[in-house]
Amino acid sequence: MEPLLVRHKAAGSMPADGAIGIFDSGVGGLTVLHALLEVLPREDLVYLGDTGRHPYGTKSAETVTRYSIENVEFLAVKGLKLLVVACNSASAVALDALTARYAFPVLGVIEPGARAAVASTRNGRIGVIGTDATIASGAYTRALRALRPTLEIYTRPCPLLVPLAEEGWLDGPVPRGVAETYLATLRKSGIDTLILGCTHYPLLRPLIADVMGPGVTLVDSAEETARAAAALLAERQLARADGTGSTSFFVTDVPDRFVRIGHRFLGARVESAVRVER
Repeated sequence: MEPLLVRHKAAGSMPADGAIGIFDSGVGGLTVLHALLEVLPREDLVYLGDTGRHPYGTKSAETVTRYSIENVEFLAVKGLKLLVVACNSASAVALDALTARYAFPVLGVIEPGARAAVASTRNGRIGVIGTDATIASGAYTRALRALRPTLEIYTRPCPLLVPLAEEGWLDGPVPRGVAETYLATLRKSGIDTLILGCTHYPLLRPLIADVMGPGVTLVDSAEETARAAAALLAERQLARADGTGSTSFFVTDVPDRFVRIGHRFLGARVESAVRVER
């Protein structure tokens, strides 16, 4: 096992051959990693799933920030040129602390999703679903209003969608009943755009789309974050021009469950994961 906390502070310029670090409270961030693989196939990706302290969505902002810093301390020694916070709960409460602490650029999943939603909406009514912590933080509401103050924003925490996604319950009477219960008020609100404000939710996208109906556009923050990462690397001339990237996985609990659930997100790409000490 590798040590998790190594108290490294990044400094200096980031070389183009550096890695992209990604962390999440568990496996949901693999949707972000999958999107990164699609748009940045030449890059080395290092993923840390904090499975030993999952979930973040029910924890305080102070706890999530502390966990986030500890995660990045581990990733920083891998030689990062970019950090992607592939967790909506951590992006909502810890992004400022991480940006202030590290020299490499830090990208969360909230602002990219907000920008895509604003570009998509036709009637100015946007919905957001996420974990309790993400919705309670108001981060999406602030990001959306910063882009367009006149928006009507409707939010709804949907915590049970996370375990359903992890267990592979993506359709059928149980997940459909949960989704219909959570989304009933949003369907009545007249929104035409819905942000999937949790990285687990893209696995349930077909079900959510069916419940919401064809008049509502779903915004996948994972896809938008990957596009933002590619644009940032290009702007700072940090993108690799050639070669084939590698992907490595680390977890803070036994890897077996992570690998099993990871197959639902990435297929055979998740062959193994290294456990790190907390």
